[in-house]
Amino acid sequence: MTVSSCVHLFLFSLLAPPPSPLLQEEMDTRPKVSSLLNRLANYTNLTQGAREHEEAESIGEKRKAHKSPQMGTFMGVYLPCLQNIFGVILFLRLTWVVGTAGVLQALCIVFICCCCTLLTAISMSAIATNGVVPAGGSYFMISRSLGPEFGGAVGLCFYLGTTFAGAMYILGAIEILLMYIAPWGAAMLNNMRVYGSIFLLLMALLVFVGVKYVNKLASVFLACVIISILSIYTGALVSAFRNGTVPSTFDPSLPSSEATTALWQQFCEGPDLNASCDYYFNLSNISEIPGIPGLSSGVITENIWSVYLSKGDVLEKGSLPSPRPVHPPTNRLPYVFADITTSFTLLVGIFFPSVTGIMAGSNRSGDLKDAQRSIPIGTIMAILTTSLVYLSSVVLFGACIEGVVLRDKFGDSVKGNLVVGTLSWPSPWVIVIGSFFSTCGAGLQSLTGAPRLLQAIAKDNIIPFLRVFGHGKANGEPTWALLLTALIAELGILIASLDLVAPILSMFFLMCYLFVNLACALQTLLRTPNWRPRFSYYHWTLSFLGMIICLALMFISSWYYAIVAIVIAGMIYKYIEYHGAEKEWGDGIRGLSLSAARYALLRLEEGPPHTKNWRPQLLVLLKLDEDAYVKSPRLLTFASQLKAGKGLTIVGTVITGNYLHSYGEALAAEQTLKHQMDKEKVKGFCQCIVANKAREGISHMIQSSGLGGMRHNTVVMGWPLAWRQSEDPQSWKTFINTVRVTTAAHLALLVPKNISLFPGNSEPCAEGYIDVWWIVHDGGMLMLLPFLLRQHKVWRKCAMRIFTVAQMEDNSIQMKKDLATFLYHLRIEADVEVVEMHNSDISAYTYERTLMMEQRSQMLRQMRLSKSDREKEVVCIRVVFIWNRTGENGLKQGGDDLNLSNKKHLFLFSVPKCFATVCPNEYDHIIGRVHMTWTKEKALQYRATHSGCSTPEGFRDMLSIRPHTHADHSNVRRMHTAVKLNEVIVNKSHDARLVLLNMPGPPRNPAGDENYMEFLEVLTEGLERVLLVRGGGSEVITIYS
Repeated sequence: MTVSSCVHLFLFSLLAPPPSPLLQEEMDTRPKVSSLLNRLANYTNLTQGAREHEEAESIGEKRKAHKSPQMGTFMGVYLPCLQNIFGVILFLRLTWVVGTAGVLQALCIVFICCCCTLLTAISMSAIATNGVVPAGGSYFMISRSLGPEFGGAVGLCFYLGTTFAGAMYILGAIEILLMYIAPWGAAMLNNMRVYGSIFLLLMALLVFVGVKYVNKLASVFLACVIISILSIYTGALVSAFRNGTVPSTFDPSLPSSEATTALWQQFCEGPDLNASCDYYFNLSNISEIPGIPGLSSGVITENIWSVYLSKGDVLEKGSLPSPRPVHPPTNRLPYVFADITTSFTLLVGIFFPSVTGIMAGSNRSGDLKDAQRSIPIGTIMAILTTSLVYLSSVVLFGACIEGVVLRDKFGDSVKGNLVVGTLSWPSPWVIVIGSFFSTCGAGLQSLTGAPRLLQAIAKDNIIPFLRVFGHGKANGEPTWALLLTALIAELGILIASLDLVAPILSMFFLMCYLFVNLACALQTLLRTPNWRPRFSYYHWTLSFLGMIICLALMFISSWYYAIVAIVIAGMIYKYIEYHGAEKEWGDGIRGLSLSAARYALLRLEEGPPHTKNWRPQLLVLLKLDEDAYVKSPRLLTFASQLKAGKGLTIVGTVITGNYLHSYGEALAAEQTLKHQMDKEKVKGFCQCIVANKAREGISHMIQSSGLGGMRHNTVVMGWPLAWRQSEDPQSWKTFINTVRVTTAAHLALLVPKNISLFPGNSEPCAEGYIDVWWIVHDGGMLMLLPFLLRQHKVWRKCAMRIFTVAQMEDNSIQMKKDLATFLYHLRIEADVEVVEMHNSDISAYTYERTLMMEQRSQMLRQMRLSKSDREKEVVCIRVVFIWNRTGENGLKQGGDDLNLSNKKHLFLFSVPKCFATVCPNEYDHIIGRVHMTWTKEKALQYRATHSGCSTPEGFRDMLSIRPHTHADHSNVRRMHTAVKLNEVIVNKSHDARLVLLNMPGPPRNPAGDENYMEFLEVLTEGLERVLLVRGGGSEVITIYS
């Protein structure tokens, strides 16, 4: 193959002729490729830090046009990282760490901490080179990778760490000032607090007045750090060519000599040999030895092992024997004591802040010419440089300085000088002055960066109560955030101990680094399409290792601080989850959720759920009115009470029309459902289907809702209201069709009747009963549903009663015992009652009821006309039958009590509109009395007196039809069963809060659909709240564990 035959990738759309005739419609809504590439090519990162604020603060100058950033790797990343990493710990505590832990353990501490930051820098480089990193730095990377909850929690932890770092740097500067620069003011706790507060106020004012002054001083502070470190190395080399310097320590191994020296007067009451001396002094030979033996002295062999002390112990040379006096030395004599109890874990927590500051490069990405190249190189080189400096310093300190001097934290044994300063060349003041200015500069940088980090979090609007800190001065300076930062830093200063503040900020930084590693590992393992970092030298195992090291260091340094930091982050996480603004940032947690959901769905596909795990997974069918409002919102309330937040809930509706034209309406309906679900606190999904017919849409929804094994097994729909009065029979026909579809799909069906009377979530039922009428075994649905309802606070106080019906051939006593035993094994508490129903003659009321049902069906079949013609021909008035079977209780209708004698029948009947033209007087008389109460005798009398009216033959036949000649016998038997059951149910459950009934199946012949609706009406007549239940054909409850 020749070179010319290689495949090349062209953006041919830029060279092709204008495709306007072919893609004109797309051009109106989508950008051209040329304009898109032009915007991307001219894109400039937002500047980080305070560069835009500097321009705004320039008085009398107009805002300059923004220039493209020109900073390279060295000035933009490497040096800022060096300045932020090198800090107060190097000058004030590293010698003490080496002397206490020994060279080997000190190297181990430094190596672990440096490995932690190096692995974090690798993960950070991968994230930072996977696109543009705007304001916020590490917070932006974590939040966009792990989501707003993790991002907000870790961002605030990082903010608190940066703020406490500022407090630590100020405390370090005050310690240098009071102990080494102006030792006339002893570094007592109160002095540290007073001077620290003054320093904090001055630094905060400097940051408030002008950030540009802080940025200009940064180079000076960095120069101080570099000069101080070079002086340490120079002093170590110089010490190799001179004998030991700085006589300071004492050798207690030999008995006292005959001659007295200047030391004698420090331990004895006079220069005479018989003077009273300290007991410890009498047992030892006190002599001066060099404090800085030098690089060639071989003192490293004594400093290689650890010497951990308890608080109050005297600092001694561990390689020589020491007397054990009965009376320990007192503080009034020139002894050096350990001020705190030391351990390996304590030293890790104190040293770790000296390796933080690796985010300085990523925070300045907007100032870099090529951020995706400079950030990885500059950050990793800075970490390698500082790690080399720390590791070599540990070896140099152990090889040049006497171990007792190393353990002298405040330099009391070297005439109050800074220990590392005694090693430096040419003068200790180089280290003292350099460390003072470097700590002041680091404190200023912390007070500058922390408010901007808080402002970035506040502007994201993920934590509502922080919203006020997103505002500031006209130039964007975060004034309120600076005030809060100063207050939090003051809390750290009031602790007044650098050794106690350092572990606090270590926790927050370690948590931030932990989540940076987690973000990189998660993105790598999920292999999201957008994960394409330019930095390719990363691996998920490295990120995972860095995460483990961070977590281990948290608990090694201070387990209780680690727990407190995790609790704080967890509280912030839960607060953002419940009260924060919803953000979609394409984070890795969402990708992880998708992967977990896919895995779980594939596992669910392996087989149907066991009976023990069965719970109703609901598909709630709602209907919207003309204004797109939910007609029966109490259906959602009932669903939430039944589910109690567990399992699957799908809320669906059907819009009649064409999907191409009703797409906007479907979106609006979906938003309405979501709003209603939020209002009723229903956790689930919503689905809107557009179909030509409602019944088709419902059928499609029942068939297609859900995914894999996560599908609904129960359908909830409302009872068709006023179905008799409806001129369009489609409502109740759709209802019956839905019953048939759910039966064919082997799904359970729940139909709450009188749903508007069901209690809301804020209306708990007082004492009452949930009655279950168990007529036919349905897999245990009737047993399970009351148990689930009683888990909710609304139904919790209701007791459960179960009724079952015994026929003539059944032993009711044995049935009751068996049912009680069954409930005992089911672990369900309920009262049991067996109702006996004897065969009885079919009453005249049953015949009359069946007759009127068939009359209405016949009328509707004869009048299948258009809507306008039907309005002209007939007015359908609701037929209502009320039968008072007890003779004692009245029936409330419209607020009035109708007290009737036993076996009275009430009904209103359909009146043909033709009466208006043939018999207007009779028509007006009937219509005027449509709501009055009629007895059977009165109705027959009225029919006899008005039989001469010249009505059409069909209507006269329907009004004069006799039950025993025209009523279908099967319908009469069904009506008889419904009437008798209703009579028993009303008698037993008239005071129940809820009645659950077996729902009969629809007839196989659609011609009897209307009769089926009548049977259900008769069955539930006189009951306030009814839940019709139809099982799905499978067992849903078991007695086995």
